[in-house]
Amino acid sequence: MVVNISWINYIYIYLSFARLMTMAALAFFLGLLFVMVPLTVNSEYIAYNTSGRIVPGKLNVHLVPHSHDDVGWLKTVDQYYVGSKNSIRGACVQNVLDSVISSLLEDENRKFIYVEMAFFQRWWRQQSPKLRAKVKELVNSGQLEFINGGMCMHDEATPHYVDLIDQTTLGHQFIKNEFGQTPRVGWQIDPFGHSAVQAYLLGAELGFDSLFFARIDYQDRAKRKCERTLEVIWRGSRSLGSTSQIFTGIFPRHYDPPDGFVFEINDVSEPIQDDTLLFDYNVQERVNDFVTAAMTQANVTRTNHIMWLMGTDFRYQFANSWFRQIDKFIHYVNLDGRVNALYSTPSIYTDSKYATSEVWPLKTDDFFPYADHPNAYWTGYFTSRPAFKGYVRMMSGYYLAARQLEFFNGRNSSGPNTDKLGDALAIAQHHDAVSGTERQHVAADYAKRLYIGYKESEKVVASSLAFLTSEQGNRETDFQQCPLLNISYCPQSETIPTDGKSIVVVIYNPLGWKRTEVVRIPVSLDKVTVMDFRGREVESQLLPVTDAFLSIRNEYVKAYLGEPSGGTNKYWLAFTASVPPLGFSTYTVSAAKQSDVGASSNVSSVYTLQGSRNDTAEVGKGSLKLLYSAHGGPLHYTNRRSSVTAVAEQSYSYYYGNDGTDVDPQASGAYVFRPNGTYSIKSEGKSPLTIMEGTLLDEVHQQLNSWIYQITRVYKGKEHVEVEFMVGPIPTNDGVGKEIITQITMAMNTNKTFYTDSNGRDFIKRNRDYRADWDLEVNQPISGNYYPINLGIFVEDDIRELSVLVDRSVGGSSLVDGQIELMLHRRLLHDDARGVGEGLNETVCISDGCRGLTIVGKYFMRIDPLGEGARWRRTVGQEIYSPLLLAFTVEDPTDWMNTHVPSFSGIDESYSLPDNVAIITLQELDSGKVLLRLAHLYEVGEDVSLSVMATVELKRLFPEKKILKVTEMSLSANQERSEMEKRRLAWKVEGSSVEEPYVVRGGAIDPVKLLLELGPMEIRTLLIDLEVIQIYHGSCR
Repeated sequence: MVVNISWINYIYIYLSFARLMTMAALAFFLGLLFVMVPLTVNSEYIAYNTSGRIVPGKLNVHLVPHSHDDVGWLKTVDQYYVGSKNSIRGACVQNVLDSVISSLLEDENRKFIYVEMAFFQRWWRQQSPKLRAKVKELVNSGQLEFINGGMCMHDEATPHYVDLIDQTTLGHQFIKNEFGQTPRVGWQIDPFGHSAVQAYLLGAELGFDSLFFARIDYQDRAKRKCERTLEVIWRGSRSLGSTSQIFTGIFPRHYDPPDGFVFEINDVSEPIQDDTLLFDYNVQERVNDFVTAAMTQANVTRTNHIMWLMGTDFRYQFANSWFRQIDKFIHYVNLDGRVNALYSTPSIYTDSKYATSEVWPLKTDDFFPYADHPNAYWTGYFTSRPAFKGYVRMMSGYYLAARQLEFFNGRNSSGPNTDKLGDALAIAQHHDAVSGTERQHVAADYAKRLYIGYKESEKVVASSLAFLTSEQGNRETDFQQCPLLNISYCPQSETIPTDGKSIVVVIYNPLGWKRTEVVRIPVSLDKVTVMDFRGREVESQLLPVTDAFLSIRNEYVKAYLGEPSGGTNKYWLAFTASVPPLGFSTYTVSAAKQSDVGASSNVSSVYTLQGSRNDTAEVGKGSLKLLYSAHGGPLHYTNRRSSVTAVAEQSYSYYYGNDGTDVDPQASGAYVFRPNGTYSIKSEGKSPLTIMEGTLLDEVHQQLNSWIYQITRVYKGKEHVEVEFMVGPIPTNDGVGKEIITQITMAMNTNKTFYTDSNGRDFIKRNRDYRADWDLEVNQPISGNYYPINLGIFVEDDIRELSVLVDRSVGGSSLVDGQIELMLHRRLLHDDARGVGEGLNETVCISDGCRGLTIVGKYFMRIDPLGEGARWRRTVGQEIYSPLLLAFTVEDPTDWMNTHVPSFSGIDESYSLPDNVAIITLQELDSGKVLLRLAHLYEVGEDVSLSVMATVELKRLFPEKKILKVTEMSLSANQERSEMEKRRLAWKVEGSSVEEPYVVRGGAIDPVKLLLELGPMEIRTLLIDLEVIQIYHGSCR
């Protein structure tokens, strides 16, 4: 409708009220009238022109509508999806997707990107065939683009690289299967720092053309804005170099629009008001605002392309409130003509940047640690919720083994399978999950999902082992497992039959090489015999279970299972097991007969070191010896094989968590580590060391105080120290939160330098109080030097290396030369004001009340001659990540061995993988194809003999099957590697005239010999078609 109103009508209306006004007020309104109202006013439907495209010679503003949807944080993943518990946060992802799809269908020029497949998959399952067809059209036309494409936007500090690959593969396979698309862009906008592995492995090796994120250190961002280096070419791996680099964009602010351009319902940004019949007409004013903001951003980046993120957390719940305004801005800004605005995606933006042929600065290493202001280093979350971090790591290793056994048995898509555990692990990698930065009830939800997935995978493992051990291929054996073995609870092993039957222990090895390790299980008898499958007695040892472990066993079994632990667990039974690669060996544990003199386990000798027997005690039955003094002080470390001797001191301390009541109100919390003083923990009451000695291992037990207990183990056949710690409940009755650390100190000149791993892969050189990319202003000398550790940390001087490996993600550093520091546990009473709204105060509740959480964990230490530590770090690191899997049943031992397959290897009996290669995925897919990933474990120059090209004989990995076809794929197996490489963009890099070191990569697979090569740090992903030649069971390997 068109309405024409002459000036006389306006004047008549206003003059009719003039008698109610003062002369001054009347003059003011008449002045406004002449300014605001044109001679002819049209109020009608406006067809907004949203078809903006790239305009050469102008500043192009790429408007990217998005919603950042956390897969759990303040609410659980399902609460966020359905929109429940809105008293916590008004967020409903289901509404977001419903509303966005509806808005996209209204205008073919509109675009939207979506990231989290855990949510989209939930939504997709509920849609009708008709709507699914429309959504597929939106995807095919580019209106709806999947970015990143994993099940979640994973954390980059605390996950293991295998978990990152698995969760991304699940999301990418869903996208490929449903839409036939392959995501092109990495979108890690919210994680709290960024890893080198993200750049080269979870970026370039996925086939991504670019990677974008928001969070970097505030000092780094300021410098990059000044130097216009927010966009770089990132080479995360020194081993793979330019072959695995990626264009990386850092947003000049957060992942939201410039101020004044947020348009969710109830947001405060002024909309464009373009109806001339209404007051507050502001088209030119808002266009001016847009141009000003665009020019401001253009001044901190290169080329005539900038990107605005039109959205933030859980936006577009009423999508038209956004799209209506974006439509108007594109229309009016382009009519204005000073800059060009268009609907875009990160893929379009990347292509536009590439087309400019700009030369980009080079970035290496990573973006840790992250601080958003001088006293706020986000390094506390490296350790936050250590029990959950340990559970995720344990389930990750179990998932790897379970998929292998599922492959050997044959996958059952409709029956018990490993899918639920894979799904649970995938969302557990979210940057507010394994990071430990979620609310308590959300952490419980993640753990519950892992447990449900574990229980189903446990059935897969039991069924597979029953099949593989059976001569006839049946599944009659009822195998049981012990998920609470870490707290000495295993009913399957504790009650040893005395009626002639034995406990049958099947031990599975998920690694590609033979392992000989000491296995420990709880038992109730003091006279037991262990036999291998050949009928030979195996050397074994009994170690008394201490009161500290019995106490935690009783408390936590009741907390987990809701019932008392029962049983009469008295000893740990230790025996040496030898297990073939990707296979199992069987052992029997029996009650020793009274007449069997000497045919039973040796009970450890136990004594206390307090000066009454000796002033010193030497432990260790093999090459490694530790010498302790009854008077305390450092221990003496001697490795007779390597001729390494050293004096080392291991201690505990805690940092007081800052409560935020000083000049800067920043508290220490789930994210932020801000210490406020250090307290050294000394042994209370001078409790003496208790030493247990035996034929296989020695243990040194130490009760430091009422809430810290430690066991130091030295195994006869190993050359490292294993430290098991029990920390908690951390006392807070003084009203102060505490962050518990352990320190290993030696006299070494390490020149402020140490090395930490990146998600379990590359080791990155760290320099205390230093950043390569800017001149660091040191405000927090402790937390500002903390880094994430997933595999290990080491220091070196001119002659030695001190290495420590961990069993879960922790934070750590070397704050003093020759010293390694690990943070083991945190309990904090104040929120750190980063959104979670809770103190990090984990408790466990049983019938008599709640108390702080106790952590049981391990770390491993070794000292090597300079240049020789890498082999231990890589080999033992794999063994820690993929522990031996134990399954139990009760049978007549002689009958069992005669009627079952007691030993098995899934690969050729005379073959094992090279020492520098690991199988990180062996999985049968629903399609019947086999997904195989092989990883080179070493970096260039890391080890003299192992940092070299490795060759794997694929035929010998599948000895009972014929390989029909092998196709090399991208890391997430959603596209052929050859096609991915053809599409890879060749970016221009500053300093590229300097010759890069030669990169070693494996060549094409030999089609006849089926030999696969891997260069240092290379991971190769294969899809394999197999034909069964011979069934596995019925042979003993």
